[in-house]
Amino acid sequence: MRIAVFGGNGFLGYHLVSELLRRSYKVTVADIQEKDAFQGQVQYVRCDILSIDAVKNVFATNKFDVVYNLAGFSNLEEALEEPIRTMQLNVIGNLHIIESCIEYKVPKYVYASSAYAVSNKGSFYGISKLTSEKLIEEYHKKHGLNFTILRYGSVYSEQNFNNNYIYQIVKSAIFHKRIEHKGDGLEVREYIHAEDVAKLSVDILNSPEFDNTHVMLTGNERLDRKSLFNMIKEILDEPIDIVYENTGYSGHYRYTPYAFTPSVGKKLIANPHIDMGQGILECIRAIYNEQQESEQNT
Repeated sequence: MRIAVFGGNGFLGYHLVSELLRRSYKVTVADIQEKDAFQGQVQYVRCDILSIDAVKNVFATNKFDVVYNLAGFSNLEEALEEPIRTMQLNVIGNLHIIESCIEYKVPKYVYASSAYAVSNKGSFYGISKLTSEKLIEEYHKKHGLNFTILRYGSVYSEQNFNNNYIYQIVKSAIFHKRIEHKGDGLEVREYIHAEDVAKLSVDILNSPEFDNTHVMLTGNERLDRKSLFNMIKEILDEPIDIVYENTGYSGHYRYTPYAFTPSVGKKLIANPHIDMGQGILECIRAIYNEQQESEQNT
């Protein structure tokens, strides 16, 4: 299969592309970030999804069997501060890709949504994801667009990305001996490693069961924030200050993202999966390796 991944240089995109390559798919990465993380294994096309011409250029010289859209805003806090930019990237950018899929007759469209699409939390970010989901459903009705919508939960890995929450708090614990949290620590999340979620994101291509459906991708590791922070502290075996600001944790859900169901979806979990403790150890190892490389380079 020939597959395009918009946003393939991002956090989720990196792991998805890695998994596609592992399964010997031919991959084109379309991303505004100019970097080759895959050492020539993919075709790279620089693309700003807010430009319809730039998006069409990706399709003009390639024929794709599947298009994944992982591009746009993925950070809730940033979305709270930039609602217009959020709607432009997550809604208008998505429309540009959909229109090109229709024009170039792409057989399958896979959209990276969020658990916040089924929540009354998430503010502008959640609204942008739900809006895009409804647009995809409408394109399916009007134009026969074959789709799968993937609603991602709390994803983490040992890769250093700004929106990799667990990696960033582990890094803060190592270098600053401190973890700061805006809530009270009782918020519950079902964590899933990015490698597991990438495998599931590719598995859906192999079964018609997931055609024109919504799939929730969350993990087996259900923890509240306090337990997560204490796990990190115990693994490091060092004095770590854990600070709960308890400022309301604006925009985030507390125990579950489910508040209403705009459309019924299936839920997939990875089995086997990467254990949470093992995942945190990988984060710690990656951070120390990064520090050693930095010291050697200086």
